[in-house]
Amino acid sequence: MADPTVNELVHGHEKAFLPEKAAGMDAVIQYRLSGAEAGNYIITIKDAKCTVTEGIAPAAKMTLSADANDFRNVLLGRMDPMMAFMQGKIKMVGDINLAMKLTSLFKMK
Repeated sequence: MADPTVNELVHGHEKAFLPEKAAGMDAVIQYRLSGAEAGNYIITIKDAKCTVTEGIAPAAKMTLSADANDFRNVLLGRMDPMMAFMQGKIKMVGDINLAMKLTSLFKMK
């Protein structure tokens, strides 16, 4: 079975979102993905809901940059997110507390 596309995985955030983990959260997260499946995505978490749109957020609380294939491997559980960050495969700018909480907000597997 073929892997889902990065676009499918990112848009899957809406279904994988765990609203109980985001009580009171109001955040805009920017994904800047490069490589073969490059794209820019805006993840908005507000009022216990998660929406995904394509584009550039004017005022993101946090920006995550990565090669799309590395990001897919993190989302599919093939690469540890902390190791990917430590190895420079994923870069994050902005609210580091939000970055650390990010993986707990979604049930991707």
